[in-house]
Amino acid sequence: MIIFAEMKKSVLIIFWCLLGLISVKAQDSASFDDDITQNYLRSYCSQSLGIELSSKCNLLLYDTLTNWIGTPYRFAGNSTKGIDCSGFVNTIYDHVFGLKIGARNSGDIYKMMQKLDVDELQEGDLVFFRIRKGRISHVGLYLGNNKFAHSSSSNGVIISDLSEGYYKRYFAGAGRHKEGTFDNISAVKNEN
Repeated sequence: MIIFAEMKKSVLIIFWCLLGLISVKAQDSASFDDDITQNYLRSYCSQSLGIELSSKCNLLLYDTLTNWIGTPYRFAGNSTKGIDCSGFVNTIYDHVFGLKIGARNSGDIYKMMQKLDVDELQEGDLVFFRIRKGRISHVGLYLGNNKFAHSSSSNGVIISDLSEGYYKRYFAGAGRHKEGTFDNISAVKNEN
């Protein structure tokens, strides 16, 4: 009788261990599926936007951008029917980072940001330009590798390069939302 009880106990231990292994395998499989999904989305966004994306990029940001690229410019616009530069960065900040900028023109947005040197720019920071009458009159969202997304009055929502002559000439500065870096903010937004 004692031998049977010991065997029963051993069988139960083996059963629970195997069940644990199956559970771990299922979690590994889910993680693998997530990796495949993220790699596919990264590849899709990279091809759609025409830029290389790092493995650490904010996929929600780039997925959102794919939906906005080509949207026409419309002064004071705030939808996919037409949007201006400040409406664009406000919309992206709200959707991707869960942050309200609060200001509706590029000059006021610039005043609210923590100022940065160009070499401090990170994905999600803002870049500002003095195009009209020497005042801040344009804003874009920095993506990395000198690229930024913005709503251009002539081309609508596009991705440009800070090293292009036009943007180099009118570049006024860069800023970061006072909430700080976006790594933590986007991680919280992605969990919601």
